[in-house]
This record gives sequence, structure tokens and C-alpha cells, in this order.
Amino acid sequence: MIAVKVCMKFTREPLKHTPVVLEIDADGSRSLPVLTDRAGMARFELPPASGKVLVDGVERYRGRLDGEIAVDLWSIVQSGGESAGMPGGFPSGSNAYPSMATRSVRVGERDILTDGEGYLVDPADWSEEFARSQAASEGLELGAEQWEVVRLLREHYAGHGVQMTVRDMVRHFRRIWGPERGNNRYLHQLFPRGGPQKQGNRLAGLLRTKGEH
Repeated sequence: MIAVKVCMKFTREPLKHTPVVLEIDADGSRSLPVLTDRAGMARFELPPASGKVLVDGVERYRGRLDGEIAVDLWSIVQSGGESAGMPGGFPSGSNAYPSMATRSVRVGERDILTDGEGYLVDPADWSEEFARSQAASEGLELGAEQWEVVRLLREHYAGHGVQMTVRDMVRHFRRIWGPERGNNRYLHQLFPRGGPQKQGNRLAGLLRTKGEH
């Protein structure tokens, strides 16, 4: 069961009769719209996943879809992107240097520049399509669990300004997935080319972690 509760941020007034849609990262599918009830709640009989919440057609949250998700709006006309579920920002600008080995990844109508290993030259070029294209170039198809890791890495960086350690990833996913999957070995199975701290960060559009060569 996934439940989305939509309220006004300051008054805590629930928004009633408002359509809510879930978009699942793994396959891009969308649920049928569900109207919020008197308590501002929209309920979906779906298993936990990684994805987005769209309220009245506008993205209001991205991340893990499980249990109750609170969407607090500053106003009913708040534009998209002001409530994307990420508290901070990301670096932008080219990290290129003389003689740097680069390559490009085709994303839609654009060629996105990465270094020789696939890390973005400009983190501002990140998009979900980049993650899918870069993963495909590395022989990886992003499923629900990989998307959960990518979302977590970006959310953590936005909130703390540093990449998440593998230890913290393990602690987080052990709590959510249980000990059989919430461990270092399983995370490396999800990201076989360097594990979550290397391949995961590449696909999340983050820079290489300190000490990588």
C-alpha cells in the first residue's frame, strides 16, 4: 500500500478531490489517477517502488514510494520543481581540464559529455534519461532497486553536500529491505561495475568520490 497525503504547508489543510498519480522509475509506467479524500489522502494498492508523485499533473515528490508520503504545498498554484523532495542543490559547471579524456553519451537530441569512466563533466547535465543511457552503455538496465539507490544518492548529496558512504547506504537499505538484501554484497550485485559508490554515483550524476583513481 502506498498512500499520498496532500496538505497546505502552513495551515495543514488537506487538499480534497485532487488527482494524484504515481510514476514508477523502473518502467516509466503511471498509475490511474486517484482523487484525495477528505483527509487529503490518495491510496494505491501497489508494492513499494522508486518513482514520482504527481499532484494535479505536477511532479511534487521523487524517491521511495512506500507507506505514507507527505506532500506539503506552499500554495495550490505552486509550480513544479519547488517540491521535488530534495532539500538542496547540485554543483554545476564544467569540470574539464586540459588533456582530460572525454566521451559523449547520446541523451535525446543531445550529446552529454562525460570523462573516460562515465562521470559527468558538468553535473547540471544530469537527467533520468542520462542515467538510463549511461547505464545502458555500461551494460546495466536500471530496475526498481537501482533507482532507489540512485535517488538516495542524489537526495543525500543535495542535503549534505557530500557523497553517501557505503556504510550509510547499507544501514539505510538494511532498514528498508532487510538483512538479506540490505548489505554491501547485494549493493555490489546491483552495480557490478564499481559498486554503488562508483557506478552508483556515476549514474546519479555525482563526481567521483575522494580517493578514486
